[in-house]
Amino acid sequence: MNHLPGQRRSRLGVALVAVVALLVSGCSGGGASTKDVAKKYSAIPDETGNPKDGGTVTVALTPGLSPNYIYPYPPASANGTVIARGLLWRALYRPSGAGDQVVDQELSMAEPPQVSADRTSVTIKLKDYQWSNGNPVTADDVVFSLDLLKAALAESPGNWSFYTPGQFPDGVSAEATAADTVTLRLEKAYNESYLLSMLALLYVMPSQDWAIAKEGGPKLDFTDPKNATAIYKFLTKQSEDQSSFATNPLWQVVNGPYRLKSFDSTTGSFSLVPNRDYSGPGDSRLDQVDFKAFTSAAAVLNQYKAGTLTVGTLDSSFVTEIDKLKKDGYHVYGAPAPARFDALTINFENTVDGFDKVIAQPYVRQALQHLIDQKGYVESRGIYNGAASENYSTGGADSPYPPAFGDKAPYPYDPEAAEKLLTDHGWKVDQGGRTTCENPGTADGQCGAGITQGQAISFTLASANTPAYVGARDVAFVSEAKKVGIEVKVVTKSLNYMYSNYGNSFAPAKKNEWAMQDYGPLYLAAGYPSSNTVFNTTGSFNLGSYSNKDVDRLIEESTFGKDPAVLADEVTTISEDLPVLFFPTPHTLVVWKDTLSGPPSSFQSLLSFLYTPELWYFHE
Repeated sequence: MNHLPGQRRSRLGVALVAVVALLVSGCSGGGASTKDVAKKYSAIPDETGNPKDGGTVTVALTPGLSPNYIYPYPPASANGTVIARGLLWRALYRPSGAGDQVVDQELSMAEPPQVSADRTSVTIKLKDYQWSNGNPVTADDVVFSLDLLKAALAESPGNWSFYTPGQFPDGVSAEATAADTVTLRLEKAYNESYLLSMLALLYVMPSQDWAIAKEGGPKLDFTDPKNATAIYKFLTKQSEDQSSFATNPLWQVVNGPYRLKSFDSTTGSFSLVPNRDYSGPGDSRLDQVDFKAFTSAAAVLNQYKAGTLTVGTLDSSFVTEIDKLKKDGYHVYGAPAPARFDALTINFENTVDGFDKVIAQPYVRQALQHLIDQKGYVESRGIYNGAASENYSTGGADSPYPPAFGDKAPYPYDPEAAEKLLTDHGWKVDQGGRTTCENPGTADGQCGAGITQGQAISFTLASANTPAYVGARDVAFVSEAKKVGIEVKVVTKSLNYMYSNYGNSFAPAKKNEWAMQDYGPLYLAAGYPSSNTVFNTTGSFNLGSYSNKDVDRLIEESTFGKDPAVLADEVTTISEDLPVLFFPTPHTLVVWKDTLSGPPSSFQSLLSFLYTPELWYFHE
């Protein structure tokens, strides 16, 4: 674990006191009210103006998350964030930016899948797309892409974060039954909505140009797993050379609306220009789209003020700047992103100070959730500044599969209820001191299995250094926990470090470095927010090793069953059992110049960081 030396630790303590003071003043209503902030950005502007050709759009990348990879499926070892995902190579189906649908059918490369009555055969007819070299996008390209995904997983199950062993693409074979038709045969029948969410992650790659294992080498039969592995290794090796991203001929063969013009390997900034052979929706009127990397939200704001940014997001700590941004010629729109929830992820295998035994008790997790003042956090000038919505489930906003408890919190903010849960289960609560177990055992009124006499509740919380609301809400939680004698030690880490090191599924050796972590948002599939891979016992993205047989059964049913309505039961059970502690969902605040326009849906999808600049245009 990282502990700060004396002088630095003292300074951190002073800083935390200052932040807590700010949070208290924010919640108490001092200064301007934050209750009506959302009214300033809740309406999305209509498409407007006479389009004109040309111009460069400059887009702000999420601070701290610069891309470093170009092949659509980076291996786990690369810790990769992919350049312009979905703009160079389209997925078979375009993910939706709306909460009530899985995909955007109009922007997808294929017609809706036709599923057999027994759900073990799926026929997919491609639309008329072509590659940037003039070749048509064919069914062979889809087969090739599935075979390479399998090759990646054969190398390591961690090479695709959406993978659970035994599930898609395991047991799935693809055949080109016509030049424009792919037939999938499934050993297991999938829920149609879940399968569609998987197909929305299948990026279509050029088999005619990429089915090689060395530069200038012969085209290989990619349906042979050995060849697919050799091709995969070659392509991922090529993708390690960041200096050649914009010059390597491999990466210039694209089916999306753009191709890569330049990439700055030092900063992660890059530029796109239109793929003039793109045959999908959108006029691609813009000359160029520049994606600019930033290290902080404040730096993004400064670029808005300078007028050098066209599109980006605004950190909620700067909501007071919205009126000025509008005056300076920007639109601002915000809402919770669909299928997003923010939470403290719990590490059920952290053994430091007996944390694994303590957190295994549902009443402890309930008590901790009772300490999170969601309403107060939303209104606080020090956390969300009014730009957030309360949320108590994994389903997120506008889900067609809401939990049975609706918007009512199962464990609302109530410190007295938290204290009672602890005292009722054998703990001696020392407010502001050190709460300890004084009645160990497994009977009613006792602390629970494995918890010893004198055991305290003490653990480490890893907090991301950006965006600002993450650290602020974590400090507020620490303050509330201290009031009931629970010690929470905060360590601040970069997002990239946390993504690479704090997950038991891929970094088990570091499981005792963190007991909880807050890295910001977690996004499930819009339209069908299944927790498969996230909260099932064998899930590849089950960061904290959560395990619940009832949850496993419900995820199995929502994944393979015929009735999608079971997903509401899954969401309810998970949200009530608390594999994570729920925070409010911040509103994603999207900012763009009022001289830029396009379909409102193309700006709404930015809530989920789905870019469609081929639909945008400048106007007078």
